[in-house]
Amino acid sequence: MGFLIISKVGAVFLCAFLVGGSVAFGQLSPSFYDETCPLLASIVRGIVARVLFTTDPRIGASLIRLHFHDCFVNGCDGSILLDNTTTIDSEKFAFANNNSARGFEVIDDIKAAVEEACPGVVSCADILTIAATESVYLSGGPCWTVLLGRRDSLTANRSAANEFIPGPNEPLEELRRKFTIQGLNTSDLVSLSGAHTFGRAQCLTFRTRLFNFNQTGAPDPTINTTYLPQLQQLCPENGNASVLANLDPTTPDGFDNNYFSNLQILKGLLKSDQVLFSDEGADTVEFVNKFSANQSSFFESFADSMIKMGNISPLTGSDGEIRANCRRINGDSSTSTETNYGGFVATM
Repeated sequence: MGFLIISKVGAVFLCAFLVGGSVAFGQLSPSFYDETCPLLASIVRGIVARVLFTTDPRIGASLIRLHFHDCFVNGCDGSILLDNTTTIDSEKFAFANNNSARGFEVIDDIKAAVEEACPGVVSCADILTIAATESVYLSGGPCWTVLLGRRDSLTANRSAANEFIPGPNEPLEELRRKFTIQGLNTSDLVSLSGAHTFGRAQCLTFRTRLFNFNQTGAPDPTINTTYLPQLQQLCPENGNASVLANLDPTTPDGFDNNYFSNLQILKGLLKSDQVLFSDEGADTVEFVNKFSANQSSFFESFADSMIKMGNISPLTGSDGEIRANCRRINGDSSTSTETNYGGFVATM
């Protein structure tokens, strides 16, 4: 296993070197820390790889989900990492995150290692961005130029998290609306949804599809008839809502294009996944078919969309701060009010 980590990490370094350069997007740049923290990528990569390959095969999916949920709330500013205190209304308790978002301890470990190497230089928002990128590649997915230079927020926004993060049972038009608000188009919606090619989801996120869909007394007709009884056995109607199911029943820990092939045979686990293919006349269907037929096309589109998402309203220049602790604003001595947060029983 150690050899696998070393080999994979070396491959990431080569890939990052090849796609790096003078590329910039807005005020962000891949060379932002070249002088101030040259070992940054290696530090992040090493910790993510160690956890992924030795203790937690879900962590890659969890970290990219954290990045996604961060960027959809006031931009990619690390606000999701802030704990609840008497002055911070943490996004961790928003509907989409409470007892669901995970991986915070890994970000803490990365931050501690980065602070030891280059104190006061690298933002938590950038650490989360790099961790998400490495998670995809280490799981078999594409690599891309990582644009950096974000600063950390001084506050969280739980109400915005409740409003703007897409939900697992939302109809296509609502998903489209939430992506449009962020400046993301239909191609971005489908390609970023492809991150559900790895990770897990709790029964509570899809059980309404299995027994009494839309109060019809019958299952969702867009579930494969052989897949349905498997899900019903795993998630009985009155069973434990926190039981986990693979988002991709074929290659649950690998980043590939099987997610789209699963949608074509009605094996999308979440309603918000299956609607991309099963809504009659939807313009998302052509992208599902394209990505199912051509993994390289999916990887290219996914990388483009990740760069685009990562540039949603970043704090740069003198805005925000560089947190010393990703969970707290610098100088904040207010009392922590964390209570029973963060059970590892989550989507992704």
